[in-house]
Amino acid sequence: MTSSNTPTTALSYKDAGVDIDAGDALVERIKPLAKKTMREGVLAGIGGFGALFEVPKRYKEPVLVSGTDGVGTKLKLAFEWNMHDTVGIDLVAMSVNDVLVQGAEPLFFLDYFACGKLDVDTAAAVVGGIAKGCELSGCALIGGETAEMPGMYPAGEYDLAGFAVGAVEKSKILTGADVQPGDVVLGLASSGVHSNGFSLVRKCIERAGASAPALLDGKTFKQALMEPTRLYVKNVLAALAAHPIKALAHITGGGLLENIPRVLPEGTAAHLVKGSWPQTELFAWLQATAGIDDFEMNRTFNNGIGMVVVIDAAHAAACAETLSALGETVYTIGSITDRAQGASVVVA
Repeated sequence: MTSSNTPTTALSYKDAGVDIDAGDALVERIKPLAKKTMREGVLAGIGGFGALFEVPKRYKEPVLVSGTDGVGTKLKLAFEWNMHDTVGIDLVAMSVNDVLVQGAEPLFFLDYFACGKLDVDTAAAVVGGIAKGCELSGCALIGGETAEMPGMYPAGEYDLAGFAVGAVEKSKILTGADVQPGDVVLGLASSGVHSNGFSLVRKCIERAGASAPALLDGKTFKQALMEPTRLYVKNVLAALAAHPIKALAHITGGGLLENIPRVLPEGTAAHLVKGSWPQTELFAWLQATAGIDDFEMNRTFNNGIGMVVVIDAAHAAACAETLSALGETVYTIGSITDRAQGASVVVA
């Protein structure tokens, strides 16, 4: 006798919305991309339950430095404009640039890609960007997770998280402890908005509507806004090897005003000179469209400066020359001063 509760048709995982075959196909697409990022130390990468990495033997007292981040609401524009090939670079950059600030060399990276329904082409484009970012920053893409979760995300949308691990000699960790008044603040140009402030960017796009400019800084409007976060790793590591840099600050959420203080000792402040670096067409458009003042621009966006270098005045010119020769656009944007009681840590 058959119970009335017994199902008449079998249900597979695919019927429930999870396509294992699509996941397998994505892994096969990813493998050659990950292979391009292999470097010394990788013992076992993609495919295992865990990735294995041996800290290079050239380190005498290695200290591991880790970082994690996402891409934020910039992804909403990627969905809307079907531009998925560069957000993976953003993902890598947000973590490896942070690890770099401690003076560390990024060693390896893992990603987490979550969606409601897996589109192999879209996911492969995203991971292709992740692999490119790893390649450009000299770290290995050794693992990750693709999670297909029906009902968790709207159709065509996904989320990203990234995890980077780097290493630095214990004696060479950058803490900013020796920063002092008179030191010079160098600014390395950003490639655009990077990955912060996009909730306001999207409001500006909405406000501008059809009046949005066709071109900004020689790029189409969409390309200018989606330009991936600049990877400073290789050039700054080279500068660190050649010059006595005291501190670095990656300019992310909170902009110049909230990130520079994170590397300054008590009792010091950074005085940034207005106009010491040019405002790009992109940031000028954002400021005009949002109708905000300079303070809000410097607190919301990188405003044209993606990485800050603090160095003794005697070495500033040589450091700037090294970074310029490597391809960075470098500006002297200010100096370190004594901080009066109750005064701002950064005066812009």
